[in-house]
Amino acid sequence: MATTIADQVQEVAVDVTFLRMEAPPADPPRPLPPGLRIEQALRCSVPFYRYLYDTVGEPWLWWMRRTASDAELAALLALPAISIHVLVKDGEPAGFYELDRRHPQAVNLAYFGLMPWAIGTGIGHAFLRHAVDAAWAAGRGAVTVNTCTADHPRALPAYVAAGFQRLRTVREVWPVPLRLGLRVPPHLAR
Repeated sequence: MATTIADQVQEVAVDVTFLRMEAPPADPPRPLPPGLRIEQALRCSVPFYRYLYDTVGEPWLWWMRRTASDAELAALLALPAISIHVLVKDGEPAGFYELDRRHPQAVNLAYFGLMPWAIGTGIGHAFLRHAVDAAWAAGRGAVTVNTCTADHPRALPAYVAAGFQRLRTVREVWPVPLRLGLRVPPHLAR
């Protein structure tokens, strides 16, 4: 039986760093720069979620949610423990984060990122602080996040600067489906 492009994958080697914050930040939050606001997408549709996820994540090889069916994503987005928060600048999305409150002891910052045009504009730190504060508002004992060598090179330092502590780093090999058409950076290709 012949394999098709739909069946083919490219193996990608990444180092995934898991981080945890066990107390809320003691310093006051940074205000968002003028012209920015954060809105929770109370009933986030699958097409809007895919737009956010695909646009924010494409440069960083976010692929896992791209392989989920619309029904799988709709079921996930319908969970009360999952929330999507959108950074809006001048009426258009500038980034988003996703909080996962399914674990009874911790809130996971499942996804966090800026639209490509918003990277380097100085809004990331205040946006990350908003995500951290929103996660702590759930009343759990910790906030977790992970990042990897496929993410923006400033992601790990930003999480550490925000107060997360490194727990461990593990090597993973991802089978990225070629049908997604994602560009794999040369430093990650096996």
